[in-house]
Amino acid sequence: MSDHVRILKTEVLSYNWYTLKKITFDLLLKNGNWTQQNRESYDRGNGATILLYNKENKTVILTRQFRLSTYINGNAEGMLIEACAGLLDFDNAEDCIRRETEEETGFTVREVKKIFQAYMSPGSVTEILYFFIAEYSREMKTSVGGGVGENEDIEVLELPFEKAGQMIETGEIKDGKTIILLQYLKLHNIL
Repeated sequence: MSDHVRILKTEVLSYNWYTLKKITFDLLLKNGNWTQQNRESYDRGNGATILLYNKENKTVILTRQFRLSTYINGNAEGMLIEACAGLLDFDNAEDCIRRETEEETGFTVREVKKIFQAYMSPGSVTEILYFFIAEYSREMKTSVGGGVGENEDIEVLELPFEKAGQMIETGEIKDGKTIILLQYLKLHNIL
Protein backbone atom coordinates (compact mmCIF):
# COMPACT_ATOMS: atom_id res chain seq x y z
CA MET A 1 0.00 0.00 0.00
CA SER A 2 2.83 2.40 0.78
CA ASP A 3 6.57 2.39 0.22
CA HIS A 4 7.24 3.82 3.69
CA VAL A 5 5.43 1.10 5.69
CA ARG A 6 6.19 -2.63 5.73
CA ILE A 7 3.84 -4.87 7.70
CA LEU A 8 5.95 -7.64 9.22
CA LYS A 9 3.49 -9.53 11.40
CA THR A 10 -0.18 -9.38 12.36
CA GLU A 11 -1.51 -11.22 15.41
CA VAL A 12 -5.17 -11.39 16.39
CA LEU A 13 -5.31 -10.73 20.14
CA SER A 14 -9.08 -10.88 20.47
CA TYR A 15 -12.00 -11.65 18.27
CA ASN A 16 -14.63 -11.22 20.94
CA TRP A 17 -16.85 -8.20 20.35
CA TYR A 18 -14.77 -6.93 17.42
CA THR A 19 -11.18 -7.60 16.30
CA LEU A 20 -8.13 -6.47 18.24
CA LYS A 21 -4.85 -6.96 16.38
CA LYS A 22 -1.20 -6.46 17.30
CA ILE A 23 0.75 -5.34 14.25
CA THR A 24 4.54 -5.29 13.95
CA PHE A 25 5.76 -3.03 11.16
CA ASP A 26 8.72 -1.10 9.83
CA LEU A 27 8.21 2.63 9.30
CA LEU A 28 10.46 4.86 7.19
CA LEU A 29 11.13 8.06 9.12
CA LYS A 30 11.63 11.52 7.58
CA ASN A 31 15.38 11.24 8.25
CA GLY A 32 15.60 8.16 6.01
CA ASN A 33 15.99 5.60 8.81
CA TRP A 34 13.69 2.64 9.27
CA THR A 35 12.24 1.90 12.72
CA GLN A 36 10.36 -1.19 13.86
CA GLN A 37 7.20 -0.56 15.86
CA ASN A 38 4.35 -2.50 17.45
CA ARG A 39 0.82 -1.16 17.72
CA GLU A 40 -2.54 -2.58 18.66
CA SER A 41 -5.46 -1.69 16.44
CA TYR A 42 -9.13 -2.23 17.18
CA ASP A 43 -11.36 -2.93 14.16
CA ARG A 44 -15.02 -2.41 14.99
CA GLY A 45 -16.13 -1.54 11.45
CA ASN A 46 -17.18 1.83 10.11
CA GLY A 47 -20.14 3.83 11.36
CA ALA A 48 -22.51 6.69 10.70
CA THR A 49 -24.00 9.43 12.87
CA ILE A 50 -26.74 11.99 12.35
CA LEU A 51 -28.10 15.09 13.99
CA LEU A 52 -31.80 15.74 13.47
CA TYR A 53 -32.85 19.39 13.66
CA ASN A 54 -36.07 21.37 13.38
CA LYS A 55 -35.63 24.88 11.96
CA GLU A 56 -39.06 26.14 13.00
CA ASN A 57 -38.75 25.10 16.65
CA LYS A 58 -34.94 25.44 16.79
CA THR A 59 -34.61 22.00 18.38
CA VAL A 60 -32.45 18.92 17.94
CA ILE A 61 -32.98 15.23 18.66
CA LEU A 62 -30.34 13.50 20.78
CA THR A 63 -30.24 10.20 22.64
CA ARG A 64 -29.16 9.19 26.12
CA GLN A 65 -27.83 5.74 26.93
CA PHE A 66 -25.36 3.82 29.08
CA ARG A 67 -21.80 3.63 27.72
CA LEU A 68 -19.51 1.26 29.64
CA SER A 69 -16.27 2.80 28.40
CA THR A 70 -17.26 6.18 29.83
CA TYR A 71 -18.30 4.58 33.10
CA ILE A 72 -14.94 2.89 33.65
CA ASN A 73 -13.20 6.16 32.75
CA GLY A 74 -14.86 8.38 35.34
CA ASN A 75 -18.43 9.00 34.14
CA ALA A 76 -20.20 8.27 37.44
CA GLU A 77 -23.51 7.16 35.89
CA GLY A 78 -22.12 5.93 32.59
CA MET A 79 -24.94 7.74 30.77
CA LEU A 80 -24.00 9.69 27.66
CA ILE A 81 -26.02 12.20 25.64
CA GLU A 82 -25.20 11.77 21.98
CA ALA A 83 -26.31 12.01 18.40
CA CYS A 84 -27.94 8.94 16.89
CA ALA A 85 -25.30 6.59 15.46
CA GLY A 86 -24.64 3.01 14.44
CA LEU A 87 -22.28 0.63 12.71
CA LEU A 88 -22.61 0.17 8.96
CA ASP A 89 -22.59 -3.62 9.14
CA PHE A 90 -23.12 -4.43 5.46
CA ASP A 91 -25.07 -1.28 4.55
CA ASN A 92 -23.82 1.84 2.88
CA ALA A 93 -23.61 4.85 5.21
CA GLU A 94 -26.89 6.46 4.10
CA ASP A 95 -28.95 3.27 4.43
CA CYS A 96 -27.37 2.62 7.83
CA ILE A 97 -28.16 6.05 9.22
CA ARG A 98 -31.75 5.95 7.99
CA ARG A 99 -32.24 2.59 9.75
CA GLU A 100 -30.49 3.72 12.95
CA THR A 101 -32.48 6.97 13.05
CA GLU A 102 -35.76 5.10 12.95
CA GLU A 103 -34.66 2.44 15.47
CA GLU A 104 -33.12 4.85 17.98
CA THR A 105 -35.25 7.99 17.67
CA GLY A 106 -38.49 6.80 16.08
CA PHE A 107 -38.21 9.35 13.26
CA THR A 108 -38.37 8.28 9.62
CA VAL A 109 -36.37 10.99 7.88
CA ARG A 110 -37.01 11.84 4.25
CA GLU A 111 -33.76 13.45 3.21
CA VAL A 112 -30.35 13.08 4.81
CA LYS A 113 -27.32 15.16 3.93
CA LYS A 114 -23.82 13.73 4.25
CA ILE A 115 -21.56 16.52 5.48
CA PHE A 116 -18.19 14.72 5.81
CA GLN A 117 -16.41 11.64 7.11
CA ALA A 118 -13.64 11.39 9.70
CA TYR A 119 -11.41 9.04 11.65
CA MET A 120 -12.50 9.56 15.25
CA SER A 121 -9.71 7.85 17.19
CA PRO A 122 -6.98 7.06 14.66
CA GLY A 123 -4.32 6.22 17.24
CA SER A 124 -5.93 2.87 17.95
CA VAL A 125 -9.28 2.42 16.16
CA THR A 126 -9.76 1.80 12.42
CA GLU A 127 -13.30 3.25 12.23
CA ILE A 128 -14.31 5.92 9.74
CA LEU A 129 -17.45 7.75 10.87
CA TYR A 130 -19.81 9.25 8.27
CA PHE A 131 -21.57 12.42 9.49
CA PHE A 132 -25.10 13.36 8.41
CA ILE A 133 -27.70 15.98 9.24
CA ALA A 134 -31.43 15.96 8.49
CA GLU A 135 -34.48 18.06 9.21
CA TYR A 136 -37.28 16.48 11.18
CA SER A 137 -40.90 17.30 11.93
CA ARG A 138 -43.61 15.79 14.15
CA GLU A 139 -45.13 14.06 11.11
CA MET A 140 -41.95 12.00 10.70
CA LYS A 141 -42.34 10.36 14.13
CA THR A 142 -43.39 6.80 13.24
CA SER A 143 -42.47 4.92 16.44
CA VAL A 144 -41.31 5.54 19.99
CA GLY A 145 -37.66 4.76 19.16
CA GLY A 146 -35.44 3.62 21.98
CA GLY A 147 -33.50 0.98 20.07
CA VAL A 148 -34.17 -2.55 18.95
CA GLY A 149 -34.23 -5.56 21.24
CA GLU A 150 -33.65 -5.95 24.95
CA ASN A 151 -29.99 -4.87 24.87
CA GLU A 152 -30.72 -1.30 23.78
CA ASP A 153 -32.23 1.08 26.31
CA ILE A 154 -32.14 4.47 24.62
CA GLU A 155 -33.91 7.60 25.81
CA VAL A 156 -34.88 10.05 23.06
CA LEU A 157 -34.33 13.72 23.90
CA GLU A 158 -35.71 16.74 22.07
CA LEU A 159 -33.73 19.78 23.16
CA PRO A 160 -33.63 23.44 22.22
CA PHE A 161 -30.53 23.97 20.08
CA GLU A 162 -29.31 26.74 22.38
CA LYS A 163 -29.61 24.49 25.44
CA ALA A 164 -27.66 21.71 23.68
CA GLY A 165 -24.85 24.21 23.07
CA GLN A 166 -24.88 25.19 26.73
CA MET A 167 -24.73 21.50 27.68
CA ILE A 168 -21.39 21.24 25.91
CA GLU A 169 -20.06 24.07 28.07
CA THR A 170 -21.42 22.55 31.30
CA GLY A 171 -20.05 19.10 30.45
CA GLU A 172 -23.48 17.47 30.17
CA ILE A 173 -22.65 16.66 26.53
CA LYS A 174 -19.19 15.07 26.27
CA ASP A 175 -19.53 12.93 23.15
CA GLY A 176 -17.16 14.00 20.37
CA LYS A 177 -19.38 13.24 17.39
CA THR A 178 -22.28 15.09 18.98
CA ILE A 179 -20.19 18.16 19.74
CA ILE A 180 -18.91 18.17 16.15
CA LEU A 181 -22.46 17.96 14.73
CA LEU A 182 -23.83 20.68 17.01
CA GLN A 183 -20.89 22.93 16.13
CA TYR A 184 -21.48 22.22 12.41
CA LEU A 185 -25.08 23.48 12.70
CA LYS A 186 -23.88 26.58 14.53
CA LEU A 187 -20.98 27.27 12.16
CA HIS A 188 -23.22 26.99 9.09
CA ASN A 189 -26.06 29.04 10.66
CA ILE A 190 -28.51 26.19 10.15
CA LEU A 191 -30.29 26.92 13.45
